[in-house]
Amino acid sequence: MLGDEDFQAFATLPSAKQGQKRNKFRDVKKRQELDKDGLVLPLSRLCLLSLADNMKTVWVKDYEENYLDRYHFMHIMGPFNILPGGLVKELTNVLCSRKQLSRAALHLLVVPQLRGLSLATCPGLVTPRICSIIAARCQYLSDLDLSGAQQASSQAQKDMLSSLPALRSLSLAGTPCDQGVIQTIVHCCPALCYLDVSRCHFLSPAALMPLGSGASFDCVARCTDSSAGSDAATCPPSASASSTVTDRCHSSSPSSSSTCALPLRCLLATDIGFGAEEGEPAAVAAYLLLSLPFLEEVALEGLDWAFGAIHRREFDPTEEFTRREGVPRLEEVWRERWRKQRIDRRENEEAGTASNQGEGEEEEERWEVHGTESPDGNEGEDSSRDEEQDLLAVQKGGRGGIAEKDMVRGATVAGPGGDRLILRLREIQALSSASLEVVGWLCPHIQSICVNVDSVQDAGRGRSQGSLLATGLGTWSGQLRRLTLHHTGPLRDLLPSLQEIGSALVSLTLEGVKTSPHSPLLEALQACPRLRELLISAQPPTTPAYEDEVEELVGARDLLSLPHLYSLTLNFDYEHQRKPVMSWRALERVLLSLLWGSPLLETVSLTALPCHLNPVLSIISTQTWKLGHHHHPHQHLPGAGASSPLPSAPLGRVTHLGLARSDVTMATVSRLVEGCRHMRFMDLSCCWEISRIDHQDALMSPQMSAVRFVWQ
Repeated sequence: MLGDEDFQAFATLPSAKQGQKRNKFRDVKKRQELDKDGLVLPLSRLCLLSLADNMKTVWVKDYEENYLDRYHFMHIMGPFNILPGGLVKELTNVLCSRKQLSRAALHLLVVPQLRGLSLATCPGLVTPRICSIIAARCQYLSDLDLSGAQQASSQAQKDMLSSLPALRSLSLAGTPCDQGVIQTIVHCCPALCYLDVSRCHFLSPAALMPLGSGASFDCVARCTDSSAGSDAATCPPSASASSTVTDRCHSSSPSSSSTCALPLRCLLATDIGFGAEEGEPAAVAAYLLLSLPFLEEVALEGLDWAFGAIHRREFDPTEEFTRREGVPRLEEVWRERWRKQRIDRRENEEAGTASNQGEGEEEEERWEVHGTESPDGNEGEDSSRDEEQDLLAVQKGGRGGIAEKDMVRGATVAGPGGDRLILRLREIQALSSASLEVVGWLCPHIQSICVNVDSVQDAGRGRSQGSLLATGLGTWSGQLRRLTLHHTGPLRDLLPSLQEIGSALVSLTLEGVKTSPHSPLLEALQACPRLRELLISAQPPTTPAYEDEVEELVGARDLLSLPHLYSLTLNFDYEHQRKPVMSWRALERVLLSLLWGSPLLETVSLTALPCHLNPVLSIISTQTWKLGHHHHPHQHLPGAGASSPLPSAPLGRVTHLGLARSDVTMATVSRLVEGCRHMRFMDLSCCWEISRIDHQDALMSPQMSAVRFVWQ
């Protein structure tokens, strides 16, 4: 929170809105003083909004006119040096969201106390000069996002990163990042946990190998334990600690092989490199999965082959690649990873046994494989011998470990996880449906997954792809939270999967699915009652609906209820058609019920829907207008207690509404704007029912002035 002196200084700011400009934005400023629930914003937020309003005409005016292009300051003692780093970060985000962040403002806002900086929404401002300023002033920076910064050369990135030893999160997606930048990260950012280098076309898959350099898990653990004492995101490390890291960074050569693997928990590196050799992405993916023990989120090319190779321990195709890159053989990396897992499990079991000794309970690890039990009393004598025996048992049971099909009837593998290698992954992207069974065996803790579904039949088992997908995803039934499916087949193929795991989903994305007037869209959504985000990008239906199936829309309001949904996107892409050629009446009923039964919706995008959207929105807007004009937002029912508020108006919380290529009329739009008091943005591109005259009349209306429209 702001102190009294700071608040007095900000409260007396001169206003930049004078004369006609003040009158033009009067309604906008009133709306900014209330949050989405109609409550007054806190003083800190109001001060930040005041700063943002006066940034150009007050705070950066002198610097921009007299110093910006004449001098190259590495340090500036300006008015923002006294603000906490969190407020400076929030102010920067506000200016970025408004598209008001300029070069001069950025120079003033890059201050030493800053711990997080995101310039992804204005990548054009990121230049080598900005990189040098960040390096000079923000040596305790922990979060940095420069996504899309094409002007930040690889040399500028290396010089900057060599001075940021406290980085824990870094995004260089879509930048000229190359192998030299990766080597700098490995040597100079030892605490890095999040790295995004997607769409870096100068970066080959093999250039990622230094991220898991040496595959020394003990070294990674020591580095992680040493950095756990002080969180770089909340408090600056000591001067001695930072100098030690910096000295080690500058004294280490890029070719050194003695560095430890980074404690990465998230690695995103899709769509990188041009002309990569065949098999290189898969080998790199397998190496990184094994050599980064703390990895929880991953997006890499070649994951399908990598998971299969790790599961079956078939690393022979990678021998030549690992020899050329000078890294340990994947078989050795697998053994090291499995050995470390065995040690950790034994330590956890010993700790659990010690905690139960006071109650007289004593647990002992038992291994029954093929009906035989390990001798008692030998585990504590020689742990290394036990590990070798266990590893030998794995090899005898097959290179993929002991599976259920290899066991005799009644045989079991007791103990947590058996002898299989367990990866800590929780989120996986860029995976095919054929790998789900293997991934389920290696990664039992998955909570978010993105799957490319192949529309084929399983000839060997005679099962459809929908049945196989449901079986594969069923491994994580009850724990899967986010699901993305890329499927070019019918929507009904995905229905068994959604019915299997949909009860726990909070985010669902369906891309490319084929639809028809009889697609089970209602059944699919009913299977996911806890959804907060829903995105469907579908192919339009190719056959018209039967006329005898037309039903009254008003009676369809209670078909579906998603009370937690706050983001909805429905996109039916008609490539060369301005107007849909048919009406999918079933979709009208589902859409009305969906909008009516989702009172928390904030962002809605409905693009080229194959139905008559205007009748649906007319019903919604009428109810919204009634509740918005005849009742106070916090008024309660007559005779009811304080716990019985009036029902929320449909679309009453919506701030962004997209209706591109729909049949909505201007009368419906006006009614929506009047009823939806939080509306900020509306996309009416290619809406054929709205004429140019309607557009001009809307611009003159005072009720429409607070909403930014997109007309095309």
